[in-house]
Amino acid sequence: MTYDDALAWWYGRIDFERKAPKPGDLKLDRMRAVLRAVGDPHRRLRIIHVAGTKGKGSTSAMLAAVLQAAGYRVGLFTSPHLSDVSERIQVDGVPISRAEMTVRMTEIAEAVRPMEESADPSRIPTFFEIGTVLGYLHFVCRQVDLAVIEVGLGGRLDSTNVCTPLVSVITNISFDHMQLLGNTLALIAREKAGIIKPGRPVISTAEAPEATAVIERVAAERRAPLQMLGRDFRFDYRDGELRAVTRVAEYPWLKLGLAGHHQAANAAGAIVVVEQLRALGLTINDAALASGLANVRWPARMELVGSEPLIILDCAHNVASAGTLIVTLRESFPVTGRRIAVLAFSNDKQVAEMLQVLGPAFDFFHLTRYTNSGRALPPAQLAELLRAAHPGALFTVHESPADALHAARASARADDLIAISGSVFLAGELRPLLVAS
Repeated sequence: MTYDDALAWWYGRIDFERKAPKPGDLKLDRMRAVLRAVGDPHRRLRIIHVAGTKGKGSTSAMLAAVLQAAGYRVGLFTSPHLSDVSERIQVDGVPISRAEMTVRMTEIAEAVRPMEESADPSRIPTFFEIGTVLGYLHFVCRQVDLAVIEVGLGGRLDSTNVCTPLVSVITNISFDHMQLLGNTLALIAREKAGIIKPGRPVISTAEAPEATAVIERVAAERRAPLQMLGRDFRFDYRDGELRAVTRVAEYPWLKLGLAGHHQAANAAGAIVVVEQLRALGLTINDAALASGLANVRWPARMELVGSEPLIILDCAHNVASAGTLIVTLRESFPVTGRRIAVLAFSNDKQVAEMLQVLGPAFDFFHLTRYTNSGRALPPAQLAELLRAAHPGALFTVHESPADALHAARASARADDLIAISGSVFLAGELRPLLVAS
C-alpha cells in the first residue's frame, strides 16, 4: 500500500463529518472490533480524554503544550483537521508523517478486511473510527508518555470513548448537533458526560446550570471525583492573562497564548487537570505550566493572520461560539474602522440563530460556501437568512471562499477588521491562502 493508496482507502469510509449521521449510526462495537484486531493499543496508553461543545480542542492543545513543556512525549488527537488530515494525529506537535501513516494504515486495512467482506454493511468502520484507531496505534508505536484525546462528536457513543483515562475533561456545553445529541442542554450534557469513567477524576468547565446538574449526577453515579468551575475553582481574566484559584493553590497571573475570556476558562480547567496529574505522580512544575499556556498555538481559533486590516480566522459554528466571537473581537481586537465578515456555514447548523447574533456586530458581509464538503449551505440561501435576521444588512455573495476573501481585502481599509468564521471547513480552505500571503 502506497501513501496515496492508504489515503484513498481511508477516505473511502463513510464520513460523518461530511455527511451528517442519523440516530443509530454511532456505536462502539465496530471500534472495539478494530482495536481488538490490532492489539488494543488504547489499553497501553495513559490518556486524558476531553469532551464538550466549546473549548475541547483548545483545552486539549493547552494540555499537550503544558505536558510537552514538562518534558513528556505527548500524543494529541483532535478533529476535524484544517488543511491536511495528518494534523489530527500529532506527537510533540509534529503531525504523523506520510511514511508512518502508510505503514499503520496498511496494518489497519488488513485487520478490517474481514469486516469489509461481511454481508452486513453496519460492521464496516467509518472514517472517524479508522482515524481514531490510527491515532491510538501511532501513539503506541511512537511510545508517547501521555495522549490527549479529543472527542469527535458527543461523548457516550464517540469512537474515542473506549479508553479508561487518567482524567476526563468536560468543557463548556451549548446547543450543537441537536439531531443526534438532543434538543436540551440536559440531554446534550448527558451525552458528553458519557466519557466519565467509574472512579476516574473529572474536571468540568461547563457553566449552564442545566448541564452542570447532569454532570454532577453522572459523576456521583459513577463515583468519579468531580471538580467544577465556579464551585471548586475559579479564575480572573485581564488583557490576555489568567489568574486561577483552585483547591490547591492561588496562581499568579499567567499569560495565555489564545485570546479571549473563554480561553481563560479553558486554561483554568487545564490547570486543575495538571493538579490531578501531579497527584498521580507526574512531574509538571509551575514553569512548564506557565510556558505551555503562554506558548500554545491552536490555528483558526481567534487566530490573527493579517494586519492593516486585521484579519481574524475563527471556526465559530454554533450560536454560543458566535456570541463568543463577538465578545472576543471587541475585547481583544478593537479597531477604529469597520468590521467586515466573511461567512460560510454548514446546512445542518442553526444558521438563522447565528446570524441574529452576528448581524448587528458587522458593517458588511461577504457570504460564500466552502467547497471541500457537500454540507455547505448555498450562499443564496445564506443571503435570504441574513436578510430575515438582519434587515438592511449590507452584503455581497461569492461562489468561492477565495473570491470572498479577495473582495473583503480589496474593500477594506487599514483600520478595518475582517473576521472569517462560520465553519471549520471554511477556515481550513482559506488558512493556506492567508498564512502563505
